[in-house]
Amino acid sequence: MNRNRRIFIIIFIAFVLIVVLITIDMARRTTAPWNRRKQLERALPGQTLPPPADGITIDTTGLDTLR
Repeated sequence: MNRNRRIFIIIFIAFVLIVVLITIDMARRTTAPWNRRKQLERALPGQTLPPPADGITIDTTGLDTLR
């Protein structure tokens, strides 16, 4: 095996290993979007979250001043 090829393979394997380790570290530190509400409930256990506004129950036409 050529010396330059051996150096290239060693550097390539080291680079791939570093990228994989950084990716695993980033994945452990982030929270998936579908788990964010659960994380908020764990952080603030005594508080209840308000129900999400779906737009049906909120009527802002009474607040309209341009009539």
